[in-house]
Amino acid sequence: MRYSHVRNSPTVNDVIALVTGATQGLGLALAAGLAQRLGPTDTVYLTGRDPDKVKTAVQAIPNSGAEVRGELFDVADPQAAQRLAQRIKERHGGIDIVFGNAVMRIGPDDNPREIIDTYTQVNNFGTTRLLRAFAPLINDNGRLLIVASSLGTLHHLAPVLHQRFTEASSLDEIDQQIAEWRDTTKAGRVSAWPAFINIPSKIGQVAAVRVLAEERRGDLDRGILIAAVCPGMINTPTSALWWDVSTAPTPAQAAAKLLDLAQAPVKPEHFGELVRDGNPIPFRSADPTRARPGRATSG
Repeated sequence: MRYSHVRNSPTVNDVIALVTGATQGLGLALAAGLAQRLGPTDTVYLTGRDPDKVKTAVQAIPNSGAEVRGELFDVADPQAAQRLAQRIKERHGGIDIVFGNAVMRIGPDDNPREIIDTYTQVNNFGTTRLLRAFAPLINDNGRLLIVASSLGTLHHLAPVLHQRFTEASSLDEIDQQIAEWRDTTKAGRVSAWPAFINIPSKIGQVAAVRVLAEERRGDLDRGILIAAVCPGMINTPTSALWWDVSTAPTPAQAAAKLLDLAQAPVKPEHFGELVRDGNPIPFRSADPTRARPGRATSG
């Protein structure tokens, strides 16, 4: 099935999609799923930082739909997102579907103080750079989706830290809060931040989507969806280090839900939200902005 929401005229251009962190797991499943659902004149950019892995991943996807093109993209490189966005603009003029899925995976034995620099550079600053670079390129009826998780809600964070993410009004301010958390963690200072670094990182990702969506509220009138998405628990080797995932969905099964969301007509209540199984997850338990029409909220 084609992404009918992306184009509504028989004379329009082909669909252009991009997936970051796409050489394995969920990212590879998203790229493969897009290729299957799109048509032969469409293009899916499968990206990663290792050229051999990118090549292998592209070859692993059957030639049954859209063209899959490998592209090197290291989200930890401060200039890489802008360079890639410029290349996409020069080749296609814009883009229709972006899945931000690149993450640095961690295990229970990793020392947060030793990995926090690279971890935030990939998972958080990499996310905000992707949002800055690609939001202006999203075509009408397009999708800009950041893969996060339900850990990215303030329910998992000490109340004293909430305003760091509820009062931020720009991606720069989100970056500042993440940098302060990074520095606190790296220094080993006692604080209210949780020991499990996945929690502040995911909250930062969701908060970044929220502020971008607020800045670009007019994109909703163009049929664009900007959102964070939660795929739920997935049966992968990395997840198995932390939890029993023996009965969890495979990456392909988890990807199908996210692709369905990308393919469906936009629901205004999804704009700027963290969405799981088609439903927005509250960012905070009692969000006073919920009653204010036209404001991007998370609950």
